[in-house]
Amino acid sequence: MAELQFRNREHVLLFRGQAQDHRDRGGNGITTLRPSIFRGNQHSPSTVPGEVEITRRFKALDRAERELVDRYMNEPQFVSDHEETNRLKRQRILRWSILQHYEVCPTPLLDVTQSLRIAASFPSHRSNETVFLFVLGVPNLSGAITASAEAGLQIVRLSSVCPPSAVRPHLQEGYLLGEYPEIDRYEQKAHYRVKEIDFGRRLVAKFRFDPKSFWKGDTFPRITRNAFYPTMSRDPLCVITDGVRRAIE
Repeated sequence: MAELQFRNREHVLLFRGQAQDHRDRGGNGITTLRPSIFRGNQHSPSTVPGEVEITRRFKALDRAERELVDRYMNEPQFVSDHEETNRLKRQRILRWSILQHYEVCPTPLLDVTQSLRIAASFPSHRSNETVFLFVLGVPNLSGAITASAEAGLQIVRLSSVCPPSAVRPHLQEGYLLGEYPEIDRYEQKAHYRVKEIDFGRRLVAKFRFDPKSFWKGDTFPRITRNAFYPTMSRDPLCVITDGVRRAIE
């Protein structure tokens, strides 16, 4: 990994772990890393959904955004922070980031992390078989939200947009990748080719490993599932997002 960073000195490396390597079914077999709103179903995640399904997902996302703001503003420990609540109401990318990270509904964003250990631990809890680690190269990060018109990319640092009491984003050292400008409806998505909404095009390297042998040593221990997913009593934002999830179902 050190050599990868050395060889890609113009980029910051971010990581994503998955239990499977989803490949394009169009014939070339390349890895696809699409945002959740543009993925197929669990049986065929590399397939791009059609207009009806994507439109339905964007409508659900819109409902979730409104529900998130309402619940956030009614949470006693958050409502007093007027600057943060105003920022959440104004910036759609922040609402999407919270909804994606807490797995409320599909969004146009992709979860990644700056921690190699976290990225490797995540799929290891979902499979005892071979799992995958993806390394993506992005422009230099600057502040809570990095927007690059040249790269057509937005990068959100979760620890800078979620309140300190929201434990999960801070523990996971999470980042979100999104297109710039934002794609917020099917009609806009239709202007992009499939490969243009696929973060697989930013892939620098891909590793495959067996969790049973990879985590044998004590010097690089696997992060526990409880550390990944703090209880609701420890994370008030988890309570809010759980309410949003139930409200839009």
